[in-house]
Amino acid sequence: MAKKFLIQRDISWLSFNARVLQEANDPSVPLKERIRFLGIFSNNSDEFFRVRVATLKRMLEFADKKKRLNMHLEEDPQTILDQIQTIVLQQQNEFNRIWNGILKELKKENIFLVDEKHLSREQQNFVKQYFDEEVRSNIIPLMIESLPQLPYLRDKSIYLGVVMRKKDSAYQQKYALIEVPAKAVGRFIQLPSKTGTKHIILLEDVIRYNLPHIFSYFGYDNFEAYVFKVTKDAEIDIDNDVSTTFVEKIEKGLKNRRKGKPVRFVYDKEMDAGLLEYLIRKLNLTRKSNIIPGGRIHNYRHFMDFPDVFAEKNTRRSPFTHPALQSSMRVTDVIVKKDVMLHFPYHSFNALIDLLREAAMDPDVNSIKITAYRLASNSKVINALINAARNGKDVVVMLELKARFDEEANLEWKKVLEEEGITVLLGVPKMKIHAKLCIIKKRKGNKTIQYGFVSTGNLNEKTARVYGDHCLLTSNRNVMADINRIFRYLENWKTGIQHLHACKTLLVCPTQMRQSIQSLIEKEIKNAKAGKYAEIIVKVNSLSDESLIHKLNEASRAGVIIRMIVRGIFCAMSDPKKQAGKFTAISIVDEYLEHARVMIFHNLGKEKIYISSADWMVRNLDHRVEAAIPVTDPTIGTELKEIIHIQLRDNVKARILDNELSNNYVPSTGKKRIRSQIETFQYLYKKNNLTSEVSRH
Repeated sequence: MAKKFLIQRDISWLSFNARVLQEANDPSVPLKERIRFLGIFSNNSDEFFRVRVATLKRMLEFADKKKRLNMHLEEDPQTILDQIQTIVLQQQNEFNRIWNGILKELKKENIFLVDEKHLSREQQNFVKQYFDEEVRSNIIPLMIESLPQLPYLRDKSIYLGVVMRKKDSAYQQKYALIEVPAKAVGRFIQLPSKTGTKHIILLEDVIRYNLPHIFSYFGYDNFEAYVFKVTKDAEIDIDNDVSTTFVEKIEKGLKNRRKGKPVRFVYDKEMDAGLLEYLIRKLNLTRKSNIIPGGRIHNYRHFMDFPDVFAEKNTRRSPFTHPALQSSMRVTDVIVKKDVMLHFPYHSFNALIDLLREAAMDPDVNSIKITAYRLASNSKVINALINAARNGKDVVVMLELKARFDEEANLEWKKVLEEEGITVLLGVPKMKIHAKLCIIKKRKGNKTIQYGFVSTGNLNEKTARVYGDHCLLTSNRNVMADINRIFRYLENWKTGIQHLHACKTLLVCPTQMRQSIQSLIEKEIKNAKAGKYAEIIVKVNSLSDESLIHKLNEASRAGVIIRMIVRGIFCAMSDPKKQAGKFTAISIVDEYLEHARVMIFHNLGKEKIYISSADWMVRNLDHRVEAAIPVTDPTIGTELKEIIHIQLRDNVKARILDNELSNNYVPSTGKKRIRSQIETFQYLYKKNNLTSEVSRH
């Protein structure tokens, strides 16, 4: 496929993060939420450097080897890295501009973020006492000049680089290092304040104020401290030692991750020149190491949890029970009779917890099998499964140890589950298990009843309150047969791939989902060429798969109407001369994270509708176990389509995805303003025969 019709995926991702930054800049967004979006932007940036920039740097090393061997590489990693550096610096400047504006807005609300130099006498005494009681025991100051090399620097931490001097001598100075213990203590401390005002100080400024106290025995009388942080390569290398178990390899990989190469160094641009040079030298950084000057504050990801000191309180809508589950009947009794689709975060996640709890207590249930990718820290899902095991049920959990940044948490869950006698499956080498599946089996008399669900999102009750996902609860025999086949593969992956190939109802990766999607697109192309109406509507998190982009472009040129909702990466560059109006795409960034994947093929009016766990990326379609389930219930299909069409009509939070990555908002001039997340809530709320009073626009 011609590269000119592809947008480079990392550049497209940066464009997505720019949309997050737009939310932080939107004055119609409540101030607390604007600060939260700055935190999300910062956290996204950290992960981007840890994963994507680190990967490009690895590719660069590989490219250098290829050049020496006179081999050809399709993309030049250095060119992409140079583009990234330019865009990141531009975004950092925009971030700083927005943050300065937010500080002014905070002052208007009598909320003040103060540093160690602007404390009242009462606040000074508070900061001294707070340091002695809460902070001192959590820090270990290091005199780094006396060390042969820098100590291990944590990837997600911030550090104070301290310069100590004596006023009577320009030559006597020393450097020290203090890790800011934000995880142990918390980043924000509310200070004693006059009535009607709120003063907040950051933890690093509490430490700065107490530097003379910390280093009193060295005899220095002048102290300066500058925040910096290091972002490291987060790739886990799984060694090939056949004598070690998969778990041991993951554990070893996690330890080695700590030694990952630095891929970014962010520092206070006011940092002492000598200290900056010292740190760059000790970290073995070069001019190509993404050395980024910033302001006084770093690790804004903590700002996702900024203290709630605002007059305007959070008006986030509470999840409600699906109307089909409001009766006194058990969730189990409902779904063995009919399909039910939950739409998170509008519908309550409690329905899934209740389903598992019911199975745990039901004497007729003999087994539960479930996949788990990312779990809540105090998971009610796990608690229900443990109760089931204690009640004598056969419980099998497919726990994905390679879920990036959740590896350690999932290793802990493995121990907990196995201690309760639960069978834990650990996945397939070189492949992630990303499908969200559950099957429960019960024996009633001579009859075996099977039911469960297929979801687009993780089994995480915490994120289900802010992630937009769909979950189909069903007892459909064909679906249950395919879920059984998938688990048979997971339980015997070395020889069991035929079980995936045998799936007839679910579209499954890596075996037949790609081919099925291509076939469905082909049908629309055929219909368009025959002069019949043809349309494809797709919602995904990311679109970067070249062959599917090629197929979509082919379809649009044939006359198929293509409408896409893509939150993040969008690599499809259109040809306006041949596709004008035929291929349109939007991205919605709002209060909730749009996480669902949906496919709707017109199919001459007999629509094929699917919800899926898979994005349209090579990694999902070819290197993960994923599942898409057809929506066959006409009522549920109509409801899902209406939600998708509400999103397609969004003209408040939807941005146009174009070749220029301009992130222009969909125009609302002369039209009713439609903010899809509000409209979706009201649409579903009314279906509950309730009157919604929510009208926050």
